[in-house]
Amino acid sequence: MSETTIYPRVEEARQRRLETPTSEQPGFETPPSSAPQPTGLTGLSTLDALESESIHIIREVVAEFERPVLLFSGGKDSVVVLHLAAKAFWPAKVPFPVLHIDTGHNFPEVIDFRDRTVERLGLRLEVAAVQDYLDDGRLQERADGTRNPLQTQPLLDAIASGRHDAVFGGARRDEDKARAKERILSLRDEFGQWDPRNQRPELWDLYNGRHTVGQHVRAFPISNWTELDVWRYIEREGIELPPLYYAHEREVYRRDGMWRAVSEVSPAHPGEAIERRTVRYRTVGDMSCTGAVESDAASVADVVREVATSTLTERGATRADDRISEAAMEDRKKDGYF
Repeated sequence: MSETTIYPRVEEARQRRLETPTSEQPGFETPPSSAPQPTGLTGLSTLDALESESIHIIREVVAEFERPVLLFSGGKDSVVVLHLAAKAFWPAKVPFPVLHIDTGHNFPEVIDFRDRTVERLGLRLEVAAVQDYLDDGRLQERADGTRNPLQTQPLLDAIASGRHDAVFGGARRDEDKARAKERILSLRDEFGQWDPRNQRPELWDLYNGRHTVGQHVRAFPISNWTELDVWRYIEREGIELPPLYYAHEREVYRRDGMWRAVSEVSPAHPGEAIERRTVRYRTVGDMSCTGAVESDAASVADVVREVATSTLTERGATRADDRISEAAMEDRKKDGYF
């Protein structure tokens, strides 16, 4: 990451705040109701306010906890959190490692992007592989073929072995009803489990990170962002993403109302016609449970316009594992899933 990609943004934001007229300065006029209104912090745009809040959260966690780690899958939300962490501590390096729970069903393009990003930023990558648990019998393959729910045990073991007391994630409240219940700092008990009835208040942006031995905290710096906020920020910051997020041709088949990629881990069933279509991915989970959407959005600007008109969240539209039941995500989170 070069100085031209991060530091000037901080200086530009500072200059904008200094140059913003106040009600006591000559020439101040109340902006019309149609103009973008700053939220959260006086004089800041929506994206600036969200960025400032997220960087504050990241710095607070690093100051309060001893061994934080960032869950990094190569998906857009974890990429944005990593970008924010890089800005939070620039010009120093990100002061914590990144952790990936590798199911073995990842898109090859995402794994390649993950490795290039880690190398570019000089990060330490920790990997917990679901395949290792299947090989030694600690886990068993599911009948439906998806490995996404199998990530829980490797995740909890990686947290315990790394003695990580805080785990950053890119979850947002607008993704799912269960995630909407989360606090920004969410306590997990000695078994890594989450109790939605035992949530701490976070009044006035004060975050309580107290925990006992064996417990840890999940931290969500972009909890208050929406999918559109994320894409507008990616556009503004010029953040690189895996190419799957943009329109490309791919062999797919129709299942459960979604276009599924043809691969060794997600083959078409008899009677499912394989077609070549122009698609993109709104989220990049496992190939065995993530669907694509038909789209000709080939650039960030195109995606921003497309997301702005969407009425479904990315998980609701493209994640088969969230359709197992109405409470699928909440049930997994109670067991320790992120």
